[in-house]
Amino acid sequence: MTEPSKVIHVRNVGHEISEALLQMQDIPSAINALQFYSNVQPTIRGRNVYVQFSSHQELTTMDQNSQGLGDEPNRILLVTIHHMLYPITVEVLHQVFSPHGFVEKIVTFQKSAGFQALIQYQLCQSAVAARTALQGRNIYDGCCQLDIQFSNLDELQVNYNNDRSRDFTNPHLPSEQKGRTSQPAGYGDVGVAYPQMANATAIAAAFGGGLPPGISGTNDRCTVLVSNLNLDRVDEDKLFNLFSLYGNIVRIKFLRNKPDHALVQMGDGFQAELAVHFLKGAMLFGKRLEVNFSKHPNITQGADTHEYSNSNLNRFNRNAAKNYRYCCSPTKMIHLSTLPQDISEEEIVSHLEEHGTIVNTKLFEMNGKKQALVLFETEEQATEAVVCKHASSLAGSIIRISFSQLQSIRETS
Repeated sequence: MTEPSKVIHVRNVGHEISEALLQMQDIPSAINALQFYSNVQPTIRGRNVYVQFSSHQELTTMDQNSQGLGDEPNRILLVTIHHMLYPITVEVLHQVFSPHGFVEKIVTFQKSAGFQALIQYQLCQSAVAARTALQGRNIYDGCCQLDIQFSNLDELQVNYNNDRSRDFTNPHLPSEQKGRTSQPAGYGDVGVAYPQMANATAIAAAFGGGLPPGISGTNDRCTVLVSNLNLDRVDEDKLFNLFSLYGNIVRIKFLRNKPDHALVQMGDGFQAELAVHFLKGAMLFGKRLEVNFSKHPNITQGADTHEYSNSNLNRFNRNAAKNYRYCCSPTKMIHLSTLPQDISEEEIVSHLEEHGTIVNTKLFEMNGKKQALVLFETEEQATEAVVCKHASSLAGSIIRISFSQLQSIRETS
């Protein structure tokens, strides 16, 4: 057991796994505090924390820094990421830091300084080599700059293996605390600014290292407010079909006191930003949509909410890079996939013509699968076809519809 000290080590503070050192006035005060908490479970913000004597006998000004920073080489690095256009996960950090030595543990968290991570190597010389090689470098072209310092911490405590923390020496840790409500990883009660995004690398690949004009990549609000809806024509499933073009949908709720308003909770802040950017001002059923970020961080489950978090119709569970690449504002051209092999253009036209004037169609095969392009006279007609006929059944197949950025069908020839 550690010798008594007037410095107390507190771990598992806040939403992420982290640590703090507290210096009492003297050793008897520290002993009294630990004896008191041996009978009472201490909690901070509703979460259990654990206290013990620190190996430090005295805190210096340097120790009092929340991460225990120092100039002395140490196997644990504190990494701050500046100009973070893409969300960074444990997997991304592991790819960057593992070439310099065996990475044992990674913990990520959000602080006032920005997005940070603690990275523990097996050997001190690996951490020194990583800092020398990576300090000031960018993870992606022109963004996600690494600011690396040595930590004074002796050991990282990791309780969960997920996109925010990982113990590579213990693969059997749970992914979440038992009994927690089933939220998408990354949505906690203290609001992590860069939620879980396992496909951060996919985003970077999809946008070629640079985001579309007008997209910041730093939004942390996941819920979107859409208003000026045509109440006679729109329901939750139609909104799902439209908003799912830009990310996974968690849940949707129409507002009782404002019937032409609805809340749409996206999978994360980046996806919500795509939806707001590309759908603001779109025409649907004769109304121009108003799409803005909501002041509500998420939608509370209830009798008037529709759940979609486990829907197999969410598009971004697979082929995320491809789906991000196809994100755009509504166009006159729609793309149909997962079509039956023996489908005809006539059947496709018949399925869609109630939504507007079809100018041209093309049925083609790619990778052995039937697909089609359908050009409508207006963007509004194409948008109506997407919201009404995505995930509908055509000749026994559930079809998938999205907007195409092609200007004319001739471009596919």
